[in-house]
Amino acid sequence: MSGSRLPTGGRIDWRRPMAFTFNGVRYAGFEGDTLASALLANGVDVIARGIDTDRPRGIMSAGAEESNAFVDVQWPDGWSEPMLRATQVELVDGLAARGERGRGRLAVEPSQARFEKRYSHCDVLVIGGGPAGLMAALVAGRSGARVMLVDEHRELGGALLGTRYVIDNAPATDWVVGVTTELSAAPEVRILIRSTAVAYHDHQYVLVTEHRPAPGIEGRLWHIRAGQVVLATGAHERPIVFADNDRPGIMLASAARTYVNRYAVRAGTHAVLFLTNDSGLSAARDLADAGVEIAAIVDTRQGRVVTGTVGGDRIEGAIVDGRVIACDLLAVSGGWNPAVHLFSQSRGTLRYDQRLAAYVPDRAFQATHVAGAAAGSLGLGDCLREGAASGARAAAAAGFGDGSVPHLPTVEAETDATGSVHPVWVVPSETDSWDTHFVDLARDATVADLRRAADAGLQSIEHIKRFTTIGTASDQGKASWMNASAISAALMGVPDGSIGLPTFRPPYTPMSFALLAGRDRGVLHDPVRTTSIHPWHVAHGAIFEDVGQWKRPRCFPRDGESTAQAVLRECTAARTGVAVMDVSTLGKIDLQGPDTGELLNRVYTNAFAKLPVGSCRYGVMCRLDGMMFDDGVTSRLADDRFLMTTTTGNAAAVFDWLDEWLQTEWPELRVRATSVTEQWATIAVVGPRSCDVLRALAPSLSVDAAAFPFMTWRAADVAGVAARVFRISFSGELAYEINVPTWYGQAVWEAVIAAGAPFAITPYGTDALHVLRAEKGYPIIGQETDGSVTPQDLGMDWVVSKTKRFLGSRSHRRSDTARPDRRQLVSLLAVDPDDLVPEGAQLVLDPDQPVPMRMIGHVTSSYRSAALGRTFALALVKGGRGLIGQTVYAPLIDRTIAATIASPVLYDPENRRRDG
Repeated sequence: MSGSRLPTGGRIDWRRPMAFTFNGVRYAGFEGDTLASALLANGVDVIARGIDTDRPRGIMSAGAEESNAFVDVQWPDGWSEPMLRATQVELVDGLAARGERGRGRLAVEPSQARFEKRYSHCDVLVIGGGPAGLMAALVAGRSGARVMLVDEHRELGGALLGTRYVIDNAPATDWVVGVTTELSAAPEVRILIRSTAVAYHDHQYVLVTEHRPAPGIEGRLWHIRAGQVVLATGAHERPIVFADNDRPGIMLASAARTYVNRYAVRAGTHAVLFLTNDSGLSAARDLADAGVEIAAIVDTRQGRVVTGTVGGDRIEGAIVDGRVIACDLLAVSGGWNPAVHLFSQSRGTLRYDQRLAAYVPDRAFQATHVAGAAAGSLGLGDCLREGAASGARAAAAAGFGDGSVPHLPTVEAETDATGSVHPVWVVPSETDSWDTHFVDLARDATVADLRRAADAGLQSIEHIKRFTTIGTASDQGKASWMNASAISAALMGVPDGSIGLPTFRPPYTPMSFALLAGRDRGVLHDPVRTTSIHPWHVAHGAIFEDVGQWKRPRCFPRDGESTAQAVLRECTAARTGVAVMDVSTLGKIDLQGPDTGELLNRVYTNAFAKLPVGSCRYGVMCRLDGMMFDDGVTSRLADDRFLMTTTTGNAAAVFDWLDEWLQTEWPELRVRATSVTEQWATIAVVGPRSCDVLRALAPSLSVDAAAFPFMTWRAADVAGVAARVFRISFSGELAYEINVPTWYGQAVWEAVIAAGAPFAITPYGTDALHVLRAEKGYPIIGQETDGSVTPQDLGMDWVVSKTKRFLGSRSHRRSDTARPDRRQLVSLLAVDPDDLVPEGAQLVLDPDQPVPMRMIGHVTSSYRSAALGRTFALALVKGGRGLIGQTVYAPLIDRTIAATIASPVLYDPENRRRDG
């Protein structure tokens, strides 16, 4: 245990101590700590273990590039999050964490934590609150532009918070405070801290995750549209690959420096610095000033390297020139990789910079400006200059200011030097073994894995990524990909930078599904739609199912009655007496205008233009490929007005379909479509006694077959309410559908129940509806169809016009849609009338054939029928109509069911009961 807290300094609040636990052990920290800095201060070395090797792993960075210290966090309010980086977890009092071995565990119970979404627009979006980002936001803000500044830390300043840079002869943090104060006071500037830009999409659309933005809110997802975007995302220091480079106590030099200067934490007491550039020297100076003994500085520019390490759960020594230098901290600086992730997501191109030995932004695809270290300029002075220039250009492009750059603050020369980089990607070990040369610590991927990829002939970096898994962990290779690319290039014998980097994809850092969902979860995940009659259904014991977004009664079981028994009872009532169903959920579209008949002719397979007023017609819609899309009954209310009904689940899709064609292809048609599903309650009264019920409800309405024939509608007062009554049937029985304004739905329903009481009227649900319609061979779109079924396949050639053009008609003339071996709708009667063939069961002609069997179809619906006194099913079978009378088999896991193919219409094929 070598980490320790300094007695003073840092940017923590020494007045506010905080208690937390890690792996069940209680520790103390301060406000302003991260979990990583607090663990280091308490001398905790092992944070996690290798995902495959189980080797101990410590903290290697101070930010988003962390590849080791993954933790599961339980926040004090009970909300838990897996697989967070200890370096990015802000310490709060009562936090409980435990180390993760590369895989998180989700909470068993759903959390009640609150998440939000926000939508915003700005002229200039600045991503990154370091020196370049602050300067860009300051210049753009002063121009009058609407500016949003986003930074992932709890305070602005970026790298300045972890260094001792000097600006205008004062600590750089004083300059940060002054700029922050001015920005906070500007009316057109919004600052988002604890916020990370995770995705940069087309059209300047950026997603930002904000952590704990307010009490009681765990996270907020911002959807931001920006006129111009300034990327001041900084750079990540990269490690060097050598033997046993994964021991706790080995960390990036900039991280060791940050822990000293920002958190007042020494990550060790005796340090070796292994570096390729001058930034490591600055880290050595700051560590020495904090009381860390510098045992050695190993600089590749002097021909020296660290070839390996010794130790157990923490490093005990670095091997240099064949000897072991005792140390408990090995600070490594292999150079810097500009954080080009968002730039690449925006479809900007990258180029390899030989000076930095890294990829830098090249050509922007969108209105994107890159400043500071993200552009490859690592000096503080360059960051300020580029930030100011980017802010001015972005503001001018957005229509604010003239693009001029104001006076810049003075930077102390020492803090502006970056020096040369002498890249060393990998150091061979004395044993020439590559199994402990870790390239990607999060994936336990090594140089040996890269060598195997090269030996397999892989040359594309995308193939290497998938072969080795490098860069596929939640850190997405921030600390590993530049090394992996360069080492792979060397193995192939090609120059550095010649094989590129893998595609950078959002999110930049992981985001939880809970954050993506926001408040759209649980009961708010999807709107719950109920009919005006729903309270009656609840009061009378209905069992509900979700159909689309609607709650529909499946059945109404009585005391001691099973669901299956209830369905058979409801079916019997509909076939022998009278039953009633709430069908208000059917889609309803009011179509008005002189060209409505022409529109219907084009979207339906059959003709509607000459349908008389007062009549109804069943219609089928097809997609352009000729496959079934929807069906329903459309009624003509007036010369220029129709009411279209659709299936419940397809109501919105059909409305969108009509709207798309009216707006984009047929704008000349004078038609107005209005969805009126919620405006009308619909009550289906079904069965041979349904006419008696309707007579009692509407005495002025003549309900005999001659005066009110099938497929017509009448206006009438029903239970004292003005209504439309439709003589249509989806059960095959004599039936009426009563449409009344939704406001009167429950009152009319209760009147129907009262009027039907002398006839033992029975409410029925969707389960009984399915049985009734299947007995008649009526298909349900989405159950008997799957996007590859035509009306002809369902035996509905009669509904397809041979003389007019309609959407999908051309596809019906293709030879494929006329094949005799297409799957056709038939019914199945099990040889054992009590056998219920499972829905989805595959059908074969020969049950004894070897596996894999040759399937000829599948079961789409399967029920027990009270009217038939047996089970039956509907199925789609290849050439099914030509196989009527033959036996097919449904091979199941435990048995095989034999069934006879029959006509799909099993009940009242002459339609005598329906027509009255």
